[in-house]
Amino acid sequence: MDLDELISRLDLPTKIRLLTGADMWSLPPLPEIGLDRLVMSDGPIGVRGEQWSAADPSIALPSPTALAATWDVELVRRAGALLAQEARRKGVHVLLAPTLNLHRSPLGGRHFECFSEDAYLTGEIGAAYVEGVQEGGVATTPKHFVANDFETDRFTVDVVAGEQALRELYLRPFERVVRAGAWGMMTAYNSVNGTTMTEHAELVHGVLKDEWGFDGFVVSDWTAVRSTEAAALGGTDVAMPGPRGPWGPRLEAAVREGRVPESAVDDRVRRILRLAQRVGALHPAGAGSRAGAGSTAGADEANGPAGATGTPGAAGPEVVDGVALAREIAARAFTLLTNDGVLPLQGAPALALIGVAAREARVMGGGSAQVFPDRIVSPLQGLSGRTEVRYALGTDPRIRLSPLPGPVTAQFLDGSGAVLSEQPLATGEARWLGQLPPGVDATRLRTVRLRAAYTARESGEHELSVAGVGAFTLTVNGEAVLDESIGLDAGDPAVAFLSPPEKRVGVPMTAGETYELTLAHPPGLFGGMAIVSFTLGHAEPTPGDDELMAEAVRVARACDVAVVVAGTTPEVESEGFDRPDLRLPGRQDELISAVAAANPRTVVVVNAGSPVEMPWLAEVAAVLLTWFPGQEAGEALADVLFGDAEPGGRLPTTWPERLADAPVAAVTPVDGKVFYDEGVFTGYPAWRRAERPPAFWFGHGLGYTTWSYDSIAAEGTSVSVAVTNTGTRPGREVVQVYAGPRRRLAAFDVVEAEPGQTVVTTLFLPERAFQVWEDGWRTVSGEQTVEAGRSSADLRLSATVKI
Repeated sequence: MDLDELISRLDLPTKIRLLTGADMWSLPPLPEIGLDRLVMSDGPIGVRGEQWSAADPSIALPSPTALAATWDVELVRRAGALLAQEARRKGVHVLLAPTLNLHRSPLGGRHFECFSEDAYLTGEIGAAYVEGVQEGGVATTPKHFVANDFETDRFTVDVVAGEQALRELYLRPFERVVRAGAWGMMTAYNSVNGTTMTEHAELVHGVLKDEWGFDGFVVSDWTAVRSTEAAALGGTDVAMPGPRGPWGPRLEAAVREGRVPESAVDDRVRRILRLAQRVGALHPAGAGSRAGAGSTAGADEANGPAGATGTPGAAGPEVVDGVALAREIAARAFTLLTNDGVLPLQGAPALALIGVAAREARVMGGGSAQVFPDRIVSPLQGLSGRTEVRYALGTDPRIRLSPLPGPVTAQFLDGSGAVLSEQPLATGEARWLGQLPPGVDATRLRTVRLRAAYTARESGEHELSVAGVGAFTLTVNGEAVLDESIGLDAGDPAVAFLSPPEKRVGVPMTAGETYELTLAHPPGLFGGMAIVSFTLGHAEPTPGDDELMAEAVRVARACDVAVVVAGTTPEVESEGFDRPDLRLPGRQDELISAVAAANPRTVVVVNAGSPVEMPWLAEVAAVLLTWFPGQEAGEALADVLFGDAEPGGRLPTTWPERLADAPVAAVTPVDGKVFYDEGVFTGYPAWRRAERPPAFWFGHGLGYTTWSYDSIAAEGTSVSVAVTNTGTRPGREVVQVYAGPRRRLAAFDVVEAEPGQTVVTTLFLPERAFQVWEDGWRTVSGEQTVEAGRSSADLRLSATVKI
């Protein structure tokens, strides 16, 4: 298909219209050239689609830190295939993922959405993700290009970084996914060395498009394009969302007046048409549009066939069982940090299960990464089917109340009070962004009202809450109990939608009685589109923390094994803000110590997306990281605790004992800037130079068997490592190879062996492992040491290669 011929048929206003979103999630169709509407959706653990609600559920896979913890590129590629399947089902052409920013500081609030502190591991896992999704005919947009490694003041902050650090660390994963054939890229909000990324011609044009040869499209993060001429010359191709924005008539005028060449517009349109061709949304003249926005047929002019689906007469791709894959990935990602032999559990022990996260699992991080699975298996549900379980809350660290359990009805009302639409909700969480329910005209919408009939299970003072920004009226049996406006403190404006403030009110209730609850709110507008984002929360009467903790201790003392599920909360790890510290919120540390004192066979399950301090580490029998484990959390936890599956994870990021020990911590701008003064020394290379070692090194993780590292042989840039399973169970091992002037990860492989079996893996070291950036890539020639082992600090074999 001749894209230039199609472009020649478009006038300038039409071409420019294609460069801005038609709405929150799509680009406009151009039927005159056979272009369908192009739909985008957030990931990275699922495909939310155009609705920010549970009305259209999605599979929820484990978090990206969990994907990276598997160190298994084939497994991640299978995850990508599932995500492509979900995208096609929902009519989505472009998945806004994966996130390739690095864990520079452990305080990054969005690290659960990133893969690793290591640029090579991030690149390899990211490339497998991209390939898996795009093999299914769905585009990816690796993000956020570049140096969006923290959240504080992310819209305006200027990252000051040297070229060596940018090239060796922060750009490297993006370079890798370009080599993997990524069809899209997303520019970040932040500036780099004084220029905002949507206008950064040096990095977007000069490096990404020209030097690396990237032929895909570059989309802005939402609202990140803030200028006309500078952004048009800076390399960003698509400004989202729309239809309002800084381009449109202003860009048309800039072209007509010669301030922006029309060839720059044509290049952007060509990239969009190439994207449409790759995902099956561009059709020859006269063929007409295919049914369904998610059709993925079509030829990829650069990379061959876009995918098997959608081609008449062709067999479709193999259907992926999303539930089974989510469970498998979770178990493979679970990372066993310590174990005195208590795991795997033997027989059918009486199990004390403790913690709010054991009953209400936190399976994903907050923000745009949120999806809505049609089921979530909690640890309590997963373990109750395996053995006798006695549950105790212990302590509740959550700052916000949980959404009121459904059924809840959302009513959309016009100015006269007439109902435009009614929508059933699973809980009291109401969110619509960019697309309102069918039949709701944003210009007529004046009020969104939640209605629920709640039957109290316990007598006493219940708490109701409203989380949102704006005016709210909450009534119980027709009587107003809260009628006020909730404001937003200064900070990231996305917080108003993703994590708004909360107001609470106490309401006496009697067990068995039903109460009619209503919450009314006039929605706000964003770029002319209505935004609905508020939550009706609820909590039953509970004893104080002291009594809850005492009950947990009694339960733990009476059982064979105690399992405490502890973790972060949505107020700690989410988009829009960074972490103030690494402590577990609330009194969870105190709870763990108390339980461990009552039962020496205490297993702590850490339900967090990134590191937390563990002052009780020496007091407990085992520590298992589950990250944010996705919808099958409880099933996978039962598999691993009882030994049906081995905990396969290895740390993708170094785990500090204390925040104070971290070589790089600061994420708060000073005078609008964050200085990456540490250069290339972040992560484990920086820890090697630190005064105190971390609690656990990058690459660490235990299984249920033991391994010996027997031999290493190097020839050229290939390295063969022999390992033996010296234990009594089948097992999986992640063989890690470190090399080069920085002694960084250079290769890895997952191997499997039966007890007593020796396996040999041959790994190929990339040229970049032996290069440094000095105004260009320079190979460090001569003899180089190559080391292999179980982690960045447990390197058991070494060899010499000549470069």
